[in-house]
Amino acid sequence: MKTFQCHCGNNLHFENSQCFSCSRMVGYLPDESQLSALEPSADGNWLALLNKQTYRLCKNNVDYNVCNWMVSVDDQHRLCVSCRLNHIIPNLSTAQNLTLWYRVELAKRRLLYTLYSLRLPVVSREQDPSKGMGFEFLQDEAVGGEFSNELTVGHSIATGHNLGMITINLLEAEHGSRIEMRDKMNERYRTLLGHFRHESGHYYWDFLIKGTDRIDSFRELFGDERLDYQQSLKSYYDQGPPTFWRDIWISAYASTHAWEDWAETWAHYLHMVDTVETAHDFGFRIHGHDVSPPVIIDNTQMSSGYCTPASFDELFDDWCRLSVALNALNRSMGMDDAYPFVISNTSLNKLRYIHQIVTEISH
Repeated sequence: MKTFQCHCGNNLHFENSQCFSCSRMVGYLPDESQLSALEPSADGNWLALLNKQTYRLCKNNVDYNVCNWMVSVDDQHRLCVSCRLNHIIPNLSTAQNLTLWYRVELAKRRLLYTLYSLRLPVVSREQDPSKGMGFEFLQDEAVGGEFSNELTVGHSIATGHNLGMITINLLEAEHGSRIEMRDKMNERYRTLLGHFRHESGHYYWDFLIKGTDRIDSFRELFGDERLDYQQSLKSYYDQGPPTFWRDIWISAYASTHAWEDWAETWAHYLHMVDTVETAHDFGFRIHGHDVSPPVIIDNTQMSSGYCTPASFDELFDDWCRLSVALNALNRSMGMDDAYPFVISNTSLNKLRYIHQIVTEISH
């Protein structure tokens, strides 16, 4: 995630809806992948100072103030390209749910920012009613601070994916509940954004692997997805991961089944890309090495949206140096490691495989 610049020269961040220097309204322009200062126009809409084009506020901005993405006046939708992917929003009769929904939407928009940056296809439910990407934000009754997710059995709402529909339990956005579940499940890393990235991996497995000529190469690296999924989950919960899981899988949960191995590796790839972009944007230099941009855009072909991910070796080298530095900084603050994982050679090959597929798609 990069930072942006207001018309006045002040730095802006992805979630900003106002410049704190000049007090202008600002909004994210999905068609430009940029945050822009806005001026009110005579017709009641907003002029983006970045490109002198006219936009409307997303309806979820007007009604609930949970979105800062803009809608082109030529677009008939009242919702932005992010919010129109929602199938079910939270029950807003509970006051706290508006705050939780804002956090969920911010994490979702960060996911979409990376997907669009990598030129990955985001096919909506409107375009493909049976398998298009959609989101449901639901909540079950909390009992003793526990809540359901894909790692928990016996509750009604589970964070997960089914035929393009990504369901997020709203309590994942409640920090105390999420941390309690993280500790209960003996996880060292559990974030709302991580859930979105993981579940998007299931969506892209269906989109990029299932029924394609990539299935054999997938099985060589990740295993046979035809093995009984529910039995694999039961075995994982009953027995835990194999003692040697670190040699093969990027996380303990990735050892459950080939689908989860792919989704966990996919999520880690998106972690790498987004964090390295942030470090590059801030001009990080570690032990004499500049952090390179993870996505290289050809300025001569900007109109066609041409881009290519950087070479995997360069991306991974930057990530290794950066994650070591991040962990050291966190330890200096008395905090947990920012990236508490060790990437084995097998996991490295899986990350490289995903990078190769992303590179193919982006061209």
